[in-house]
Parts: sequence; structure tokens; C-alpha cells
Amino acid sequence: MTSKAKRELLEAIRPRYLRANKTGKERILDEFCAATGYHRKYAIRLLKKGAPPSGLKKSGRTKIYTGAVVEALLRIWEICGRICSRRLHPFLPEITRVLEQHQELVLPAEVNQLLLQMSRASIDRCLHPFRFEHPRGLSTTKPGALLREAIPVRTFTPWEDERPGFEEIDLVAHCGQTTEGQYLNTLTVTDLATGWTECLAILHKSQHLVSGAIRELRTRLPFPLLGIDSDNGSEFINDLLYRYCLDEQITFTRSRPYRKNDQAHVEQKNWSVVRHVIGYDRYETEAELAVLKAIYQDLRLYINFFQPVLKLIGKEQVDGKVIKRYDTATTPYQRVLVSPYVSDTVKIYLRQQYAQLNPVMLRNRIDANVAILWKLVK
Repeated sequence: MTSKAKRELLEAIRPRYLRANKTGKERILDEFCAATGYHRKYAIRLLKKGAPPSGLKKSGRTKIYTGAVVEALLRIWEICGRICSRRLHPFLPEITRVLEQHQELVLPAEVNQLLLQMSRASIDRCLHPFRFEHPRGLSTTKPGALLREAIPVRTFTPWEDERPGFEEIDLVAHCGQTTEGQYLNTLTVTDLATGWTECLAILHKSQHLVSGAIRELRTRLPFPLLGIDSDNGSEFINDLLYRYCLDEQITFTRSRPYRKNDQAHVEQKNWSVVRHVIGYDRYETEAELAVLKAIYQDLRLYINFFQPVLKLIGKEQVDGKVIKRYDTATTPYQRVLVSPYVSDTVKIYLRQQYAQLNPVMLRNRIDANVAILWKLVK
């Protein structure tokens, strides 16, 4: 029934409803609700007071962020990897400037002004229809008993006020729906102080390959590697890596068994960086390894230069609830620049590198290589 037909029906039966007794009103109300589909309370209000005048504006504030503003926000959100509003909001002025600098985004002045004045709540409302859920992967950690007692347990971050160079490390298994046989793995490394993240693809999780990946990691970090914290898997808890850390004077600690929150930083990157981009398929060939390495060459630049991260700065308990306080979201690159422990030479090199990077080109290359990787699986 159309709105016009419902209004005509209301005008026809309302006089009869007002004159009827209680039993008659109930019968008319039942018939009216069955015909129109209205809620009973709403139907009673219409029959008593009549239909509201047509042409009235709906109550509430007029929408400000529509059309081109939402389209621009959606494009920037996609380029930034669909990050949450708490991370996207403070980064909007910088990413908009970079995209306009590389002519990847051209916005009229009024659209740009509206975009930059959006609150976090408005960003969430505009992006809500475009969000979706992600699946979860399998755990492949097998406890290693060797040298477990020699490696201390770390459950928090006491390292020299979180000086850059202390990393949480973990393996992500690209095993699909089964952990049988050999399959590719990703070594995820996250710096506690700056959030700087590196991903290194390895053919399988042997002790030698994992140790070799950590040696390669030292050439990629913009600061010296001072310490690593791993889970209790045998790929980490072994004599090879333990002796290497002793020789190189690298602090080596481990988390408690079956306590993923002890490695909350790297566990979060396992999903937001590796799973979000690579997915949950099974990869096991040399060709897939080569493509995975190509993806990570671009992904490390995209994540560290164009993905703002939040940092927990305090917690307090109020009325039985833990209230967490975070700083303003900034990129790992920006955190490295303000660190007094990083040399000026490294900072100059990073600034020059940042000036040449185009986030859209990085994103496009990542997506193209991911498409190649998926074709290899099929």
C-alpha cells in the first residue's frame, strides 16, 4: 500500500473510529493495522490526532557530510587500508596533502574544508555501511622446551622507557585450513617505541631460516636492534638464535605460554598488516614466496610511512572499569623523526625517501601482487 493510499484510508475511517465505542475502536484498529502494517501505538496516534501535514521536514539536524565529501573520505580510507577513525582522523590533513601533492586527489576548497573538520564520530557514521568482518586463522605455535629456562619471561615493557630497537616478533602461518606439511610463513616484527613494522617471508619455520630473517631484519630497521621478544615456539627458543643474541649483545626475552596479550603489539600487526593484506590461503611454493617478498617490499613502506598508529600512554581504574588513554595517532616514520635515539643521518635519509613515496602507487602495486599471489593459489 502506498503512502497516499494509507492517508486516504486514514481519512475515511478516522471519523468512524472517533464515534465508535471501545469494542468498535478495537475492531477498527485491528483492521487498520493489518491493512497498513503500522505499529499499534502509532496507528492509535494517527486515528486520534490525524495524519501530520505533508511537506514537513524531518526532525533532527541537516546532514552536512554527503556526496563528494563522503566519496573523498571513502577514497582516502581505502588508500589508508580501512583504518579506524581514531587513527584516520589526526592523519587526514597529512594524507590529503600528500595525495594532492602527487595529484592523486583533487578536491574543491569547500569539500576539503568539510573533510578536514569532520569529527571521529562523523567519520564512523559515514564509513559504517562500508565495513565488513574478517575471518580468523589457525595457531601453529608448538612450544620449544630447549633453553626455555635460560630465556627470561617478559610480560610488560620495562626497556629503557621504550627506546627504539626493542622488538616483538612472531610468525604468521600461511597454511590455509590445515597445518600439515610445509608452508610459507611471515616473520612479523614490531618496534615497541615507534610501532615500526617489518614483514619477512620465509619458506618454512626452521630455526636456520628464522635466524637468517632476523639477520636480514637488522639491515632494514632505521635504528639498531637492541632486543627481541618472542613466543615459546621452537623456531625461536633454540640454541642457534640464543647464541646469536648473546654474541651480538641483543636482549632476548619470551612471553608466557598461551598468553597472547604478552605480545599484544605484534599480535595486532599479525592481523592488521599480514592477514588484512595477504589473507588466509595456503602458500607453499618458491614462486609464491617470491611474490610474497615483492609484496612486503612495498608494504613496509606503506605501513611505516602512511599508517598512523596509536600508543597507550596510561591506564586507570574507575568504578571497576579500566580506562585506557592513548596519544594522538601518528605514523612510525613520524615517531622515528622525533626520537632522540635515532641519528640525524638516518632522519635525513627517511625524509628524502618519504618525499618520493606515493601512497596510491604503493597501494596499487601491493594489490596487483596480491592478485598475482591469489592466481598462483588457484
